[in-house]
This record gives sequence, C-alpha cells and structure tokens, in this order.
Amino acid sequence: MVQLHVKRGDESQFLFTTTVDVPVEELTKQVTAVYNGRLKVDRICSEMEELAEHGVTLPPNMQGLADEQITELKLRDEWALKCVPSGGAEFKKDEIGRRNGHAPNEKMKQVLQKTIEEAKSLISKKQIQANVCVTLEMVKEALDQLRGALMIVYPMGLPPHDPIRLEFEDREDLSGTQAALQLIADSEAQLWWAAKELHRGKKLTEYVGKNEKTKIIVKIQKRGQGAPAREPVISPEDQKQMMMYYYRREEELKKLQKADDDSYLDSEWADRHSLKKQFQGLSDIKWGPR
Repeated sequence: MVQLHVKRGDESQFLFTTTVDVPVEELTKQVTAVYNGRLKVDRICSEMEELAEHGVTLPPNMQGLADEQITELKLRDEWALKCVPSGGAEFKKDEIGRRNGHAPNEKMKQVLQKTIEEAKSLISKKQIQANVCVTLEMVKEALDQLRGALMIVYPMGLPPHDPIRLEFEDREDLSGTQAALQLIADSEAQLWWAAKELHRGKKLTEYVGKNEKTKIIVKIQKRGQGAPAREPVISPEDQKQMMMYYYRREEELKKLQKADDDSYLDSEWADRHSLKKQFQGLSDIKWGPR
C-alpha cells in the first residue's frame, strides 16, 4: 500500500494509505473527506467541552444578553426545561452569555470529557508519530462515539439551534468564521506532490510509479492557490540533530585546544633559567625597544 503523509501548508495532518492504481479523482475525494471529517470532529469536541461546563446554548435572540436585558425584553428559554441532562443539572453561569448555565452533574460531565478525549485521540496528529493511518471509518467512529455520549447525557436531545446538533445533522453554518477558511470543498480540492499537481483524470501510478511500498508527502489545498512550498531537503528534526552534533563537536575541539595549549612556556615560572638570571641580576632586563 502507498502511504501518503498529508499536509496543509507546512502543517502535518494525517497518514493515509491507498494503492498506486487509484484514480486521482477518487483519491482526492477520499483525502478531502478525511481532512474535513477531522475538522468536524474537532469542532464538535470544542462545543461539547463548553456543553459539559455550561449546558446547552441559549436561543439566538438571548445569546450575549445580560439577565436584566432578558427580563426587560421578557425573553424565555423554552428549551431549558426540555433539554435537561441525565441526573439533573448543576448551575454554572456562562459569563459570555452563550449557554444557559444548566450544566450536567459531575458524573455526566466525566462521560462527555472521556468521550471527547477518545474521539480526539482517534484522529489526532499524534497518530503520525505512531505510524497509524487515519481512515474515513475512524472519523465516523469518532463521530459515533460523540453522538452516543450525547444520547447518554441528553436523552431528550439538544435544541434545534444548538451548534452540536447542527453539526451532526450537517446543517452547520460556518460562514464568516475561521473554521470556514479551514474547510476545503471536494470540488475545490487539489493534491500536490513534489511541486506537481496530481491531476484528476489520471492515476496515482502515473506520478509515483508501480511500487506499492512508496511513501510520499502530499499537500492538500484549494484550487487556484498555486503550487505549495516545496518540502525542505532536511527536515526540522534532522536539522536540529545536525546542529546539536556540530555544537558538541565544537565543544570537544575547544577542550582539545586547551589541552594542547603550550603558551604556558612563555610564562616566567616556566623559564628554567630564571633562577640563574636572578643571581646574575638580569631578571629585570628587557631587550625590546622602549
């Protein structure tokens, strides 16, 4: 199997396996699906961390308002009594006024936090160091774990306006957010290798040959952004090791130079004729010009 080290810019994302005979069109769709799926898992995990701390989100017309403003405008959160966490809620006020403050109890909070950690580890960038390839099935498994934890803690479901529910129903609106800039639509996705675009309509073997044990670094980006920067000949880690080697080598050379230093021979105490000069009264005589 061909192993792809997928990057976005200079930032590593995940490892992915495929075959040399795969059409670039299909490969691009697969890599893009995993890339966007990992982003979705991260977004959901981020929102679920807030859910564990401060409960479900308030209706859009109540978010960001102070308690006095809500009272003055006679606004009411009709979902507060419908979306109650299992085991009852503990009030933890959300200082930014985005969530209703009815947080899950400590036991249910731990259920959410443990699941978040497990889901993140499945699609983590640390999988690259462990040489574990991320698949679309792993992304779906992470999403299923998060969905299952929500059903345990919130059996009645979440409000229709809650961003977590919108994510799971693929109705999220990311326009105007930083998250929108990270996403890459399938139709806009491009894969690059060795400063060459992998053109749809061709097969991977036309670029990397027929060796199924090939390992390459592939960069994903949006169409129209031009060729990404080429990979450095020496990796940052290798460069760091080289710098450490040369530093240690210089220190060793300095020690050797000190050990071989014979400048002490010019010192007065090292002159074997100094005692004779003192008896003859010649020790203070200088022969150089004044």
